[in-house]
Amino acid sequence: MFVAAIRSFLAYVAVSLYVLIVAPPGMLAAILFGWKQHLYVLGHLGVRLGSALCGIKYTVISAQPLPLDRAAVYCANHQSNVDPPILFDALHPRMHILFKAELNAIPVLARAFRIGGFIPVDRRHKEAALRSIEAGAASIRAGNSFLIFPEGTRSRTDELLPFKKGGFVMAIKAQAPIVPVAIQGGREAMQRGSRVIRPVTLTIRVGEPIETAGIGLGQRDLLIEQVRARIIEMMAEGPSPRTDADNG
Repeated sequence: MFVAAIRSFLAYVAVSLYVLIVAPPGMLAAILFGWKQHLYVLGHLGVRLGSALCGIKYTVISAQPLPLDRAAVYCANHQSNVDPPILFDALHPRMHILFKAELNAIPVLARAFRIGGFIPVDRRHKEAALRSIEAGAASIRAGNSFLIFPEGTRSRTDELLPFKKGGFVMAIKAQAPIVPVAIQGGREAMQRGSRVIRPVTLTIRVGEPIETAGIGLGQRDLLIEQVRARIIEMMAEGPSPRTDADNG
């Protein structure tokens, strides 16, 4: 526990300094020259820096290649605060994320998120949330893939929390496929309420895309149940031993 706490402290310091040093010039290049791709490269490097210092690794298990050639909505369960950065790094080279509006309190990071095409969602205000969903759908139609956590917060157990509808509405409006994702090991890596990140190997299972073409908003509940059932099924398969697909 002591060693994990030290490693976590070093990771927080290193990643914070990394963001403060590389984010401003990266954002400036994106604004002046349209080099948004550089922000994603910097983002992946930052995640890998933090993961290496904490000892976090992951295994991706997918029966087929990830659909990187088309815009999709990746829908994942949520166990801990390590899930978003790890899935950002593991699933797509230019993954966009619907993020909590509370992160706007971190000015440099929030600004980089916005320039990179990430979209904040303020669930406390319905009209603002609806505008975010519309913006997300437009971004997907423009060819961008998104990561969503429909539980809205971290689950304290292996049971999935009820799914919120916003991300599914976004996918239906864009007529984009939903890719079910089950991540396991997050709670072992970082318990809720703790800042200590323990060294673990996460298992990420990716299911076949579920198409939304031809589906209307009236069928969103059925779509939610279908995606939810697939994630539960993948979670039941349990963690996997390390394979050649492991990072690091």
